[in-house]
Amino acid sequence: MSKTKRYSRSRGLAFSAFLAGRQLLAFSSSSRLLHGNQQFSSALTSYSHLQEGVYLFKNGVDPYSGGVFRHSPLYLSLFTTILPVTGTASSVLWTLSDALGAWALVKIWNSRQCVPSSKRDTLVAAMYLLNPYIFLPSLAQSTSSFENTLMLLSLMFASQGRASATLLSLAFLVHLSLSSILILTPLLLLLLLDPVSRLASPKSLFSLGVDFRRLIPFLGEFVIYLGTFTLLSTFTSGGWSWITQTWGASLSLPDLTPTTGMWWYFFTEMFDHFRPFFLMVFSVHLLIYIAPICIKFQYDPLYAAFLLIGILGTFKAYPTLSDPGLFLSMIAIFPETYPYLRHPIVTALLHLHASLLMPLFNHLWLTQGTGNANFYYASTLVFACSNGAALLDCIWAGLRIAIGEEREGYAVAQE
Repeated sequence: MSKTKRYSRSRGLAFSAFLAGRQLLAFSSSSRLLHGNQQFSSALTSYSHLQEGVYLFKNGVDPYSGGVFRHSPLYLSLFTTILPVTGTASSVLWTLSDALGAWALVKIWNSRQCVPSSKRDTLVAAMYLLNPYIFLPSLAQSTSSFENTLMLLSLMFASQGRASATLLSLAFLVHLSLSSILILTPLLLLLLLDPVSRLASPKSLFSLGVDFRRLIPFLGEFVIYLGTFTLLSTFTSGGWSWITQTWGASLSLPDLTPTTGMWWYFFTEMFDHFRPFFLMVFSVHLLIYIAPICIKFQYDPLYAAFLLIGILGTFKAYPTLSDPGLFLSMIAIFPETYPYLRHPIVTALLHLHASLLMPLFNHLWLTQGTGNANFYYASTLVFACSNGAALLDCIWAGLRIAIGEEREGYAVAQE
């Protein structure tokens, strides 16, 4: 038996075992306790809000009139016609979504290594399927699981050079989650180049012979796909009110339900007079990272996309655990950076510390009533610090690898 067949067989067995374990957890009664938990779902991804919106839509009531339902109208059309929204079938749907995401991550790894399969495939899949930041929101049936899968599919298609599939999946993702527009630039660069690692030998795009004229048709195709989804959503909902309730929610933050992010508490304490200014500051803050990251890592756009996913998971308006979870799982496809990480143990302990503090302080505040909002917000700040530490460490490693191993008598003084 050839190595490729052996790897494919072992990967298939591992996939089956991982998915069987995940589905058994989904069938257990404890999974229902996760529904509505602020750590696993937000106002934009809540399963209970999705059920409510589908029920209202089926009964002829506009779900966007109440200010609670903030999912895309495409969810309404899909979950009222094709996809199940309740029962065992819905939990299977979320498990299959995560399986598709893990498969896409493995394919991205294979494209980066220019091989059909490798012995590391099982580890890459396990880093996604067994990541508690990924499978707990999936057990809570948060729609952020679908967004992660679409993100990975976009990266997979771009790594394979399939432009139309990349732009279509990205347009669908941006339609569901407006903040995902951050990934557009590195994806376009990835379509112009390839996913092969160039971190150790950085070169400019001009020296790599990139034809920038190809960007114009790519952008035009993306706009057409996004415009089509927008028109379909308007037709489904019967008006344009869905835009302010979905896309507008990411910019205006109307729902201040606690999340794992940093926006909710800040704007809870904010005077209304200053609210528009700081909403603009927080929104623009996400955008300012695109140019520096894409310029610095122009020779490796897949790594640039990876870093922007980490930034998005840390600073977006309505994050859940699955957002930084995707970033942490993607570390598995960049093993060349491992020797240059400065403080991986400290970062891992920070994440462990935050993952223990958040449920504890959430329980003390909302269940027992012996704590307050400051307790939970302090734990989310620790979580943000752990995400920031991981992000900074990956940026350092991505830059440091170009210098190579340290030599005796020499030291790295400046990057």
